[in-house]
Amino acid sequence: QVQLVESGGTLVQPGGSLRLSCVASGSIFSNNVMGWYRQAPGKEREFLARTHSSGATNYADSVKGRFTISRDNAKNTVYLQMIRLQPEDTAVYYCFFSGVVQGYQYWGQGTQVTVSS
Repeated sequence: QVQLVESGGTLVQPGGSLRLSCVASGSIFSNNVMGWYRQAPGKEREFLARTHSSGATNYADSVKGRFTISRDNAKNTVYLQMIRLQPEDTAVYYCFFSGVVQGYQYWGQGTQVTVSS
């Protein structure tokens, strides 16, 4: 199994920046994808970004130019750098891990990001 521990969610003012982290442990497969979703109150979970273990990345159109995903394979950690945050970015942010061959997805517990003055 894979365990995911997220951190970095907090209250931030509009226009501010924040970096989320997610550390994976357990049965880590070398060929994998890690990434981020978010879910605002009353809405469906929304895909944000993903990164393959090769370093290749993919973003939702809604966050291109503001959010950047990166990873440190030595630390089994994925990051989400968010800039120019707005109140509509308020949501619970979830990290995921998938082994490409195994095809099973693990989820973190979620971390709350609140953008408000």
